[in-house]
This record gives sequence, structure tokens and C-alpha cells, in this order.
Amino acid sequence: MKRIGNSIKIFIKLETTSSILLFAFSILAVIWANSSFDYLYAELLQRKFSIGFSGTDFYIAKPLILWINDGLMAIFFFMIGLEVKREVLIGELRTLRKASFPIFAAIGGMFFPVIIFLILNNGEIGIEGWGIPMATDIAFTLGILKLLGKRVPLSLKIFLTAFAIVDDIGAVLVIAIFYSSNIQWDLLSYAMIVVGILALLSYKGIYSKYFHFVMGTVVWLLFLKSGIHPTIAGVLLAFTIPIQRKVDLREYFKVVTTQLNFFKEETSHESKLMNKKQLEAVNSIEIISEQIQSPLQTLEHSLHGWVSYVIMPIFALANAGVVLSFEGLENTSHITINIALALVIGNTIGIMLMSFIGLKLKLTDMPKGVNYTQLFGVSLLGGLGFTMSLFIVNLAYTSESFIVASKMGVIIGSLIAGILGYIVLRLSLKPKKKKLI
Repeated sequence: MKRIGNSIKIFIKLETTSSILLFAFSILAVIWANSSFDYLYAELLQRKFSIGFSGTDFYIAKPLILWINDGLMAIFFFMIGLEVKREVLIGELRTLRKASFPIFAAIGGMFFPVIIFLILNNGEIGIEGWGIPMATDIAFTLGILKLLGKRVPLSLKIFLTAFAIVDDIGAVLVIAIFYSSNIQWDLLSYAMIVVGILALLSYKGIYSKYFHFVMGTVVWLLFLKSGIHPTIAGVLLAFTIPIQRKVDLREYFKVVTTQLNFFKEETSHESKLMNKKQLEAVNSIEIISEQIQSPLQTLEHSLHGWVSYVIMPIFALANAGVVLSFEGLENTSHITINIALALVIGNTIGIMLMSFIGLKLKLTDMPKGVNYTQLFGVSLLGGLGFTMSLFIVNLAYTSESFIVASKMGVIIGSLIAGILGYIVLRLSLKPKKKKLI
């Protein structure tokens, strides 16, 4: 439990630190898009980049914005897949009892925003954006909890993390099922065959990061060409990464201890070079040190910094640049209002109501040290959609006026949810008393 708790703390620290960078790049995007240099912003995102051989099937030419949303975000979704697999196998979602509370909350946080949006939209144009308000941004929500300091119980942070991961699973399924079109089933079949082979190799304990990378690139290309959004390939590929180690801790300790004895036996400490036995000992330790590491854990640890500090800020810079004006949006202004209200009201009602139902039916347990007021604050934070919501915007709409209107709705709704959630939690969480010496 101590090890799991420390892992959660490290994860939260990384996520909350990155949220500051994410916020800064979002503000930069808005300022840039509304400045006299806005044409440079638009030109940069629409500049085409290509890979492959022109005139063949192995050629892709896309504007920068699509390379970011289809390419870099596939790595982000790969990270989500790794987190989901870890949580399901050894984390907060590994048993039905432990997973039930965040699952109930996430169901409410997914369905009710959609219902609120559909009710408010009332048959008007733009109904295809119903999936936009159903997602929660884990980086920003944990960032707000970080602002509240040590007064926030760890159980509340763990619940919010688990809830956001379940919410991400729902968003991935919605993207795969409802926001993919003109599917070429033959290419999709080839991709799934490759995924199946990788999963079988993983099950047999055969894993090579280089082979997985090459095959993963093939799967991404096949998804891209098939009509299914290529970010889904990232999630599926993550599920093929093995979590088990090749050697156990006892064997590792035994081998390392034996090899280190070659250094203990060395009488002269002045030599600048190692002898043959010591060199062999170092090689043995390096080999078994790689085998003791879980491939899933190693990848997750290696990618987390890149995703948090590079990919997410780039995504925010490319997608948050909204012109803050209602000019020319007469036919789409209702989308802004509907999304903002669905984010705030839908998530708050949905998370609170479904959590309450789960508790009353005795199917779930309230996290230790958490009360209903704090749950209300977290429910408000559930309306902070930002990253995933902005991502779905680009899948739901093709009209620029709808994209601008919906992005404004996401930004406004997320700001309201974040501010209200912070205020409620600030008032409900008592600061820890300092111990008197």
C-alpha cells in the first residue's frame, strides 16, 4: 500500500506540474489567435508536412494541426491505454468493489452532460457535438487539487485519478464508435491482425520494444487509412504491452548480490580499470536489471514526461487558439452556451447522483476521509473538460464557425467548473494543523 501510495504521489506531482505548463500554452494560444499576428498562427497550423514516397500508397501529406491531433495525440492515447491497463490489473480498478465508486461517478459524468446538451440543443443544428462535454481533464483537475495543498486527502486524489481514467475509457469508446466514418474494413482487419499477433507474443512473454515500435507504426498507418481515428490504435497497442517481469525480485537480488561480490573481493581500489570478472559482472547486472523492469511500467515512466511537458502543451497551443468574438456566430452561439452548461451542470448532477445511487444501493464505498461536500467539489471539477473535449471538437465538426463556437464553450465551461470546484473544496477542506514541537 505504501508503494502504491508513493506511486500515486509521484504521478500527481508530475500531472499537477504539467498543468501549469498546459495552462500557460493555452493562454498563449488565445493571445496569439487574437493578436495582430493571428495570420502566422493560422499559417503555421495549416502548413503541410509529408512523409513517404509521393505517388505511392506510402505517402501521407497533412497540415501540422492534423499531425498533432492524429500523430502526437496517438502517443497521448497510448499513455492512457498504459494507465488503464495498470489500474485494471494492479491499481484502483483491479477489483469490482474498489472500482465501483469511480465507475459509478464516471458513468454519471459521461451520460448526464450528453443528456443536458441534447435537451438544451433541442433539435437545433450542431447536435453532432454531443460527445464534447463528457470528458474530464486529469491534468487540470489534479492541478487545482495541488493548489489546495496538503489539506486534500490522498484518498480524494486517488478517487479523482481513477474517475478520470474511467472517464477516458468512455471517451475513447465514443471516439471509436461514433466519431469514425467511411470505414475500410479490410485495412481495419489487417490492423487488428497485427494487434492480435502483438497481444499473443505478449501473452507468451515475448517482447521487443523495437519490434513493437515498428509494428505499432504499421497499425497506426492502417487505422489512419481505414477511417477509424488513429488515436484508437494507441490505446489498443498499449494493451499489448506486457506488465509482468521476466525475473522475480528474489532472483534479481540473488544474482546482483553474487555479481557484486566480485567488486567486494577486489583488494586494490586504485585501479582505474575493471578486471574481466568485474566487466562480466556489470554486464550481468545490466541484463538482469532490464529483465526485472515491467515493460509497461518502463514505457509509462519514460513517456510520462514527454506527454506531460511536450505533447500536451503543443496540443493546447494548436487547439486552444480561439478568436474571442461572437461576430459571425449568430447561428452557432447556442453551441457555446450548451457545451458550457453541459460541462458544468451535467457533470455536477451526474457524478453526484450516480455516486449517491451507488452508495444507497450499497454497491460502492465512499473513499476514506471524503464527505459529500468534497464530493460536490470534485463533481464540479469533473466539468473541466479541456484536452479531451477540444480533441472531440475537431472530430465532431468541420465548419469553422462550429469549431470556434464549441471551443469557446469548452474554455468557458472549464473555467467556470474549475473556479467553482476550487471554491467549494477550499471551503470544505480544513488545513492540516501544524504539530507543536
